[in-house]
Amino acid sequence: MIERSNFILNKKITVQAPATVANLVCGFDVLGLCLEAPYDTMDVTLNNSGIVTLKSSDGYPLPTDPVLNTAGAPLLEMMAEINMEIGFDVVITKNIKPGSGLGSSAASAAGAVVAANYLLGGVFSKSELVRFAMSGEKVASGVKHADNVAPCIYGGITLIRSIFPLDIVSIAAPSLYVTVVHPQIEVKTADARQILRKEVLLKDAIRQWGNIAGLVAGFLQNDLDLVGRSLEDVIIEPVRSILIPEFNKVKAQSKLAGALGGGISGSGPSIFMLSKTMQTAKEVEVTMREIYTAIELPFYTYVTTISNEGIKILSS
Repeated sequence: MIERSNFILNKKITVQAPATVANLVCGFDVLGLCLEAPYDTMDVTLNNSGIVTLKSSDGYPLPTDPVLNTAGAPLLEMMAEINMEIGFDVVITKNIKPGSGLGSSAASAAGAVVAANYLLGGVFSKSELVRFAMSGEKVASGVKHADNVAPCIYGGITLIRSIFPLDIVSIAAPSLYVTVVHPQIEVKTADARQILRKEVLLKDAIRQWGNIAGLVAGFLQNDLDLVGRSLEDVIIEPVRSILIPEFNKVKAQSKLAGALGGGISGSGPSIFMLSKTMQTAKEVEVTMREIYTAIELPFYTYVTTISNEGIKILSS
């Protein structure tokens, strides 16, 4: 138990919790990167009520029971390790839609614990904050995973070598531009996990391991061509891509437009592509727009970069 007697009650903090791309094609549950945009905004106030209150600033329907809320559950775990009667009031402006594949639940979970830790004087390490935030991911998907919350908290690119015990490795992020298209359908993480194969052929596993190693080496060596060659998934993507309209067309034509490569963001339906230049990233966006406009499926697009900062503290 952590004991503190100098917390400033009713102190308020505002943070921006950014979207994330999990899996990074071949790195299912072990690789993730943090985006500069979009992001949620969260106002968190420390109080002495002993409870967590949650509400949306814009009327977005969020669970108000903290046990059932992706921001509330991590705060309850954090409070259990603080030997004081404290609580938090959380107001969320939700810009990352749940079910988008862009780490909506992770943004809420990570943003809440980073803000709370700031208000508590920084008593917890980043690794401990990830451990708390994973409770929010369990609320959302039924499984504790860190490939969204880790890059959100650490910034940049993260490798989750192990969950139990938690072992997170920060990877230097090369200068890359990210284009994301979010077709307006919902793919729930829990549903996307259920359709995955329970067994994998050895030859597929070997190819996947090679791609993961190549991708990490490409990031570390700033070898962008190696990054592009390694953005291949022979295990998860062939199954999950059937849930996303025009996925194969978007991927193929984005690469023709100059993208290094990419794939499903998280569990989908968002698709991300990495490019060497902003001009290429914008040309990829045009390609994505044309494909979904042609089939009259509403969508959002984002052209952004990798955020090395992660969650931003705006005011206190």
